[in-house]
Amino acid sequence: MQQHRIIVLGAGYAGATVAGRLAKRLHREEVAITLVNAEPDFVERVRLHQVATGQELVRRPLAEMFAGTGVTLRTAVVTGVDADRRTVTVTAGDGAEELAYDTLVYALGSGWNPRGVPGTAEHAHEISSRPGALRLRERLAVLTPGQSVVVVGGGLTGLEAATEIAEARPDLDVALAARGGLGDWLSPKGRQHVRKVFDGLGITAHEHTAVTGVEADRVTTADGGSVPAAATVWTTGFAVHPIAGASTLDVTDTGQIVVDGTMRSVSHPDVYAVGDAALAMGAHDKPLRMSCASGTPMAWQAADAIAARLTGAKVPKTTLRYFNQCISLGRREGLIQYVTADDRSVRAALTGRLAAGYKELVCKGAAWGVANPTLGVPTRRRRVLPQQAPEGRPQSSRPKTTA
Repeated sequence: MQQHRIIVLGAGYAGATVAGRLAKRLHREEVAITLVNAEPDFVERVRLHQVATGQELVRRPLAEMFAGTGVTLRTAVVTGVDADRRTVTVTAGDGAEELAYDTLVYALGSGWNPRGVPGTAEHAHEISSRPGALRLRERLAVLTPGQSVVVVGGGLTGLEAATEIAEARPDLDVALAARGGLGDWLSPKGRQHVRKVFDGLGITAHEHTAVTGVEADRVTTADGGSVPAAATVWTTGFAVHPIAGASTLDVTDTGQIVVDGTMRSVSHPDVYAVGDAALAMGAHDKPLRMSCASGTPMAWQAADAIAARLTGAKVPKTTLRYFNQCISLGRREGLIQYVTADDRSVRAALTGRLAAGYKELVCKGAAWGVANPTLGVPTRRRRVLPQQAPEGRPQSSRPKTTA
């Protein structure tokens, strides 16, 4: 029987998890799993604010992580997806190549989102990628005492970046500019703790402040003012890679692939999307937010659905939900904000060193799960059914709400 060709694009938390879980679920002689990634190492994206402040992380080569699993690794950049012909184009040192697939898992993730604000590309730093975090590290290293750093964006990434920088460099003047109130989505206890940590670290919070421009030495604001910034860190959200949007896949206005409850494309049944690149609905029909907390369970869902469909087993369908938001506030402080299934804060929150330890365990657990992709997954291998003609495309069910 011809091997069923599965290609996974992207080896972040979601993509690497899918590849490893499929390797555990299916027989090697019946499937060929190829994992394509631009870098040879797995990047702990949730720790890039630590990289930016000079901390060294454990190197995690993908070749070592997937040794003995049967997964074939390709270090290459994905440059195109032809969902109608079922091919992807990748580029490596030896040039461009076209790879054919029977099942595709799109997990290319996201990068920073300048949001069209003038000067961001020229003057701002981002920490959504390892190269970006390393560039910020170089910039911070040459700043002298008293110089200013402004973090733009008051979400989880912004809070973590501001506190990490302020803790590592107490000699700098660190500020955060947020469109809304500081931690305004958190519970009263959570907001109070964030303010306490900010005060303790000497971080200035510019609340209800929209940044409209970035210059080499300052950011300008909507009220006509400016904030001095020898270094500007941009953390106002993420944008997905444009490859999916350039294909015939059904995508949202922001370029995310629209998927059903099993992470399967609503327009191309041989394509699955996981992580930030996909628009999936969670509890109460609310879109899942871009995060590791969403990407990992999305990967479990997709891998188990693919394995079930290939072997004729019952397709598992579970509504994905949230339990908490884990926020590091430097190395010694943290906040675990408990949330509803659809990610709304409740009164309960864990704070302080205990919360910092909890967040550290979560980060280590996520990295361990990727570094050991087939451990802990019950072996329930079933025979792959003979390949059939591609299924007809289901009617598009693009959600009215986009993310």
